[in-house]
Amino acid sequence: MDQETKQTDFIAAPSPAEDVAAKPPRARVSDAPIEEESASEKLERKRDYLEGFLQKKPEPAGAGEPGGAIYETVIEALKDIYDPEIPVNIYDLGLIYNVEVSDEADVAVTMTLTTPNCPVAESMPAEIELRISSLPGVRDAEVIVTWDPPWDPAKMSDEARLELGML
Repeated sequence: MDQETKQTDFIAAPSPAEDVAAKPPRARVSDAPIEEESASEKLERKRDYLEGFLQKKPEPAGAGEPGGAIYETVIEALKDIYDPEIPVNIYDLGLIYNVEVSDEADVAVTMTLTTPNCPVAESMPAEIELRISSLPGVRDAEVIVTWDPPWDPAKMSDEARLELGML
């Protein structure tokens, strides 16, 4: 092979000193068109923005979503049920893990008890089902008792801790 053939087999990258292509000019703040806006015009623009923002109403939550009528009614009913051994309601005690409200207004409450040997282990879920199913707008209620994850005092709300002198 001669010297010329070897040189055409590969193409070397240009050296950094070579100007391969002209770079586009950088944008500068000083190049921006200058439009003088008076203080009153600027204030008016801000006022228009704030008026639109403040007049916008929040989208209403569905009845079964947090903030919705049925969901909030269920939570209030749960806060009226107290643990017989501890003078705190079962919601603030952290026994309620989840509340789901279907589109048909069926309510499913996932909960636990403080211990599997709790004296109200059989009666409390039935009491909760009865209380929730009697709420206006609720078609049916189901309570699911789970032991995973197990309850511990860390699940209590600050209000419950304060009530029990733990804060």
